Amino acid sequence: MESKRDRFKRIAENRTNKIINMIDLLGNCSNKNNYEYTDEEVKNIFNAIEISLKISKMKFVEKQEKGKFKL
Repeated sequence: MESKRDRFKRIAENRTNKIINMIDLLGNCSNKNNYEYTDEEVKNIFNAIEISLKISKMKFVEKQEKGKFKL
């Protein structure tokens, strides 16, 4: 039976590698010989990615800090 730790490592590694691969594929869209885009569109793409990344990161941090209070 797979432990929670082993399952986390397996799934997290697979998902992280998929995300990295998709970011690499997105980078291929930067070729102006094949695509046309504005600076505003690029800004919107990366803002959306950054927001999503911050939300995901907060999910990990909040679980670790939940219940702690400091002044």
